[in-house]
Amino acid sequence: MELIAEISDIDIGLMRSNLPDQVHIRKAARAIILNESNQIALLYVSENNYHKLPGGGVETNETWSEALLREVKEEVGAKIEMISNLGFIIEHRGQHRLIQQSYCFLARAVEISHTPTFTKEEQANGFQLKWMDYEQAVSLIKHDKPKDYVGRFIQKRDFLFLQEVKMYCKDM
Repeated sequence: MELIAEISDIDIGLMRSNLPDQVHIRKAARAIILNESNQIALLYVSENNYHKLPGGGVETNETWSEALLREVKEEVGAKIEMISNLGFIIEHRGQHRLIQQSYCFLARAVEISHTPTFTKEEQANGFQLKWMDYEQAVSLIKHDKPKDYVGRFIQKRDFLFLQEVKMYCKDM
């Protein structure tokens, strides 16, 4: 899988901060998911005013694809079929002493069986599932005004992922 970008504090408008010697590394899988109308699934995080792609952390003894299938079932209520690997982005979150490796896939929802089952934290953050066309998804993420540090990273990361799939979505 190809590296798309590395993002650090300076890339989200903050002063450069060096990561300390001891950092936590988090691996995550996420997807640009298309439904039968070629709309993209986005999650709106109302508490912090930004949109994000479905996905999340890879748990111990879990593969990338297992993590993604689990997260999509929880956050979108869907089963998916992978179309392609888009690449990965490394985030250097200095304030959280965290390096996050996010792998992104393009997928198609083959079965949307139920409503999302958000965690208590996701519910507290006001997660809402939305389906929209590619241009609307790009515009929303581009113009979001995240209220928190993590949201600024997510906005930058997911905008870059959407740019990677632009050619595929162009014909929709």
